[in-house]
Amino acid sequence: MSKKVVSIDSEETETPMYKIAAFIVDKRNLFFLLFIFALIFSVFSKNWVSVENDITKYLPETTETRQGLTLMDEEFITYGTASVMVSNITYQTAEELKSRLENINGVSGIELDDSEEHFKNASAMFSVTFEGETDDEISKNAMDKIKTALDGYDVYISSEVGSDVSAQLAEEMGVVTLIAAGIILVVLFFTSKAYAEIPVLIMTFGAAAVLNMGTNFMLGTISFISDSVTIVLQLALAIDYAIILIHRYTEEHEHLDAREACIAALSKAIPEISSSSLTTISGLIALAFMQFKIGSDLAVVLIKAIMLSLLSVFTLMPGLIMVFNKLIDKSVHKNFVPKISAVGKFAFGTKYVIPPIFVTAAVFAAIFANKCPYRYGTSDLETPRQSESQIAVHKIKDSFGSTNLAALVVPAGSYENESKLIKRLESYPEVESCMGLSNIEAMDGYVLTDKLTPRQFSELVDLDYEAAQVLYAAYAINDENYGEVVNGLSQYGVPLIDMFMFAYDEAEKGYVNLDSDLKNTLDELHETLNDALLQLKTDNYSRILVYLNLPEEGEKTFDFLNTIHEEAAKFYPEDVYLVGNSTSDYDLSSSFVNDNLTISILSALFVIIILLFTFKSAGLPVLLIAVIQGSIWINFSFPAIEDSPLFFLSYLIVNSIQMGANIDYAIVISSRYMELKQEMPIKQAITETLNQAFPTIITSGTILAAAGVLIGRLSTDGTISSIGVCLGRGTIISIILVMGVLPQILLLGDIIIEKTSFTIKKRERTQVSGGGIAVSGLVRGYVNGRIDAVVKGVIVGDIDAKIESKNTELTEAVPETEVNANEQNKQNM
Repeated sequence: MSKKVVSIDSEETETPMYKIAAFIVDKRNLFFLLFIFALIFSVFSKNWVSVENDITKYLPETTETRQGLTLMDEEFITYGTASVMVSNITYQTAEELKSRLENINGVSGIELDDSEEHFKNASAMFSVTFEGETDDEISKNAMDKIKTALDGYDVYISSEVGSDVSAQLAEEMGVVTLIAAGIILVVLFFTSKAYAEIPVLIMTFGAAAVLNMGTNFMLGTISFISDSVTIVLQLALAIDYAIILIHRYTEEHEHLDAREACIAALSKAIPEISSSSLTTISGLIALAFMQFKIGSDLAVVLIKAIMLSLLSVFTLMPGLIMVFNKLIDKSVHKNFVPKISAVGKFAFGTKYVIPPIFVTAAVFAAIFANKCPYRYGTSDLETPRQSESQIAVHKIKDSFGSTNLAALVVPAGSYENESKLIKRLESYPEVESCMGLSNIEAMDGYVLTDKLTPRQFSELVDLDYEAAQVLYAAYAINDENYGEVVNGLSQYGVPLIDMFMFAYDEAEKGYVNLDSDLKNTLDELHETLNDALLQLKTDNYSRILVYLNLPEEGEKTFDFLNTIHEEAAKFYPEDVYLVGNSTSDYDLSSSFVNDNLTISILSALFVIIILLFTFKSAGLPVLLIAVIQGSIWINFSFPAIEDSPLFFLSYLIVNSIQMGANIDYAIVISSRYMELKQEMPIKQAITETLNQAFPTIITSGTILAAAGVLIGRLSTDGTISSIGVCLGRGTIISIILVMGVLPQILLLGDIIIEKTSFTIKKRERTQVSGGGIAVSGLVRGYVNGRIDAVVKGVIVGDIDAKIESKNTELTEAVPETEVNANEQNKQNM
């Protein structure tokens, strides 16, 4: 049967939104051309994006860790290191391997001895130091050669040298995206109304994703978190927008031709989709207020992703619909999504039972959520899937334990104070050892910073005493310490490392003649001493490495960091920085309290404001927020119940996304219920509401939940995996509560909604009947087909309509043959 095509009301065609929609549809070839240019550009520009793998870069500038790291980058050189464990070998074999590895170009040193620190249970631990920093090519090449040299052995390597976190995550997210795309196809197959809708949706999603990746270069540098999860979250969060438009088109196309239907659908969908996106965007905006700048980084990238998704839906998708409109008409299939009337009947029957149970569960969940075992570092996070480097780290940790290193940066100028501070720190049981220039042994029991007189120096290096005096005199003059030269040099003490370096420089310049043995000794020492100076001392600061006998994070560890500061303050009243994983975790834990409060309040506040304007009721937004907040509490009660550590950033990110995105499900149900309850009895309204809302919620919810679960299961990065696990679990909980708890709350809280409404609405009379009914007035509804007209007479059939009539009287059903006979008689008269 062909569709009856009708024209659109002339008043509707004069609206600004209709004119905008008509322009987009009619100029679709122009938009196709613009998108082609933009997509080609984006394919190239996505390679310009710089990705930051160091999460500490996003710490607030006021934190000690950020200030200390910046200072160390400016002042010191930190050579690349690696922990290389070779299992199932003898100590003799380990020594042979050490000799082999030491000859590799780019390796400056390897530590190995027969202590349990380096050899235990037939496993050798090689502590490798490279000649370059972590990102230098010489270090990377040396790492490749180490792997080649150890090929065939049972080897485990833990190092940042040669580790490309971004590339690894990109590969993992590529797999996640492919699987997510497959899931999206399956979901769309079952929830679409025509098979040809699917390519339209996929092309729209794909264009938006490529545009977002291609425009990230405008942000300069983005975090590895944003780079990894954005494309999957973009598809999951923005899929609703395209589905809303295609469904609108299908409805309008029932009585309009393709062009008019597309224009009408777009003009109606733009306000609806824009409103829907506001809650998601508002939740992401809350992230931008975090002190920890990773929040604003992710917020900007995701908000941009949503805006580009809206742009694609509004400007590209209408043209694609017009291109595929004939295929869409030909590929219409039966509805695969079942009716869930039983759920609606259950909701009506349990409206006094489910809400109290939910409140009780939410209270207990809130208590457990507040006891969630947060982690601020990633070293202790377990992921379902582990990378080769993670397996190596765990193997090394199980065999030789873990190392907790902190760098204490203090003002330079006093080796005595540095020595005293090191001795004070090493007196604590929490400190395994310290390393600074002031406790590194040089030779014959002297440490590098011990002050030696000319006599002591000459005896130490077997140098003629007169030559030593000349060298010391030259040093004093170079140091502008003329008094020592005048008063005599016999008691003039110079730190050993300073004299070694000065003697080497003077010999290189030809100012001092040294015998060949001493010259060779200085040559051998110079490179080692120079490396020590570059790593541990500059003109302005000295660095002390503190190895702790404490876990990376925890109350005891954080308390001892304060103890270190107190000890350092005794010798250095100011400009002291303590940097390391523990201090980073401490700074993150300090900012977490404020960030958590900020996100929770702002995300809820933004959503409430949007809902107030949407529903024009004060009570309804509170009920919706309560359901979603309950889902958040339940979501984050799982880590406490399971005693499983949760990365703090996962909580902050998922909290905002769950509040901003999942609230859409509640809005779908609430808005439809508020409309339908004006047209039919409450029980029927809630049942029909769930039947109508189920396809939308199950489509969007399944995709978002699947995206989260996939990220959680397939990513080897603790941060990314934790976000995925929480997002997937939270979305599933939200769907269950929205479908299984919110309807009862709406029914029970109906009086609250009505009493807190900003507008007083008079309930329209709704008549549901079967048989015959006599009316004289306006009828709007379904009477064996929809009717919206002034009717005077008798209607025969099933009636489900609003009736504004002075006289409404049920009559006995009139046989259809009699009605036809009466009509025939009227025509013959």
